[in-house]
Amino acid sequence: MIPAPPLPMQPPSWQQLWRGAVRDPRELLSLLDLPGLAWRISDEAAARFPLRVPHGFVARMRKGDPADPLLRQVLPLDEEMRPAPGFDLDAVGDAAAKTGAGVIQKYRGRALLVATGSCAVHCRYCFRRHFPYADETAARDGWHEAVELVRADAGIDEVILSGGDPLSLATPKLAELTAALAGIPHLKRLRIHSRLPVVLPERVDAALLGWLAALPWPVAFVIHANHANEFDASVDAALAGIRGAGAQVLNQAVLLRGVNDSVDALADLSERGFAAGVLPYYLHQLDRVQGTAHFEVEEDRARALHAALAARLSGYLVPKLVREVPGDSGKRPL
Repeated sequence: MIPAPPLPMQPPSWQQLWRGAVRDPRELLSLLDLPGLAWRISDEAAARFPLRVPHGFVARMRKGDPADPLLRQVLPLDEEMRPAPGFDLDAVGDAAAKTGAGVIQKYRGRALLVATGSCAVHCRYCFRRHFPYADETAARDGWHEAVELVRADAGIDEVILSGGDPLSLATPKLAELTAALAGIPHLKRLRIHSRLPVVLPERVDAALLGWLAALPWPVAFVIHANHANEFDASVDAALAGIRGAGAQVLNQAVLLRGVNDSVDALADLSERGFAAGVLPYYLHQLDRVQGTAHFEVEEDRARALHAALAARLSGYLVPKLVREVPGDSGKRPL
């Protein structure tokens, strides 16, 4: 008898890749041939805000380089535990702008839904690293309160799905939410903020693209990449799928010391993103959240970098340099 050929191996699902993410800072350094950097790790910072980074994102880091810009974004360091005046738990005023469970309304015509507290990567500069997700997610009561708040306010014409990362939710859960929102006549647009197409591009699967393509509104899909090295062929394919489903794809970045605080790094980011079909949107000044002071770039230097970037690139490749100030009617241009 001729034995049957072995069945082809199925690639791991995005959920399996999620569960297999690196969670130990020392394991991460070992994978990058950087065991000598372990002395800079803060176990206390890692306990308060645990490391999480998918292996695919780790593979884009440069082995043996302690200054790798992707590594710097995720490694918990002693600097996080140093007191810094002016750095608060809620630097952007989320608590004051809350109008319901998981609903934040800061700007006219827009409602942001904190869809989940989960994310595939824990960025050390995250402005919601201290957010009380256990109590404040729009999904907590099956979306009912969030949807009814939007329905009751005819001035809201755009809903923003944020988190955490909304793509952390299974596609049927996302479809449940958008089906409820579809019955609200005054909604004109949907915006999705997600880092997953960059850090876990496998999340952009056929089911997700089918959901995107079937949405009844124009969709702005805002990714988050801070450095050109975050892009690779798998990210390009995910972004092509999102564009193919009819969404406009934009990128927002954060200006981070030691990551992208040079004209070359910022230009490379804009050009590499555009090559993947992404338009630059915002370049944020760091939100002054407790534990992030070591990432801050002084405002005068930020302005100078932005001016040099504008002198170097075509206008459509230059993101708006902005800061979020609680109480403002929109992002504050710098």
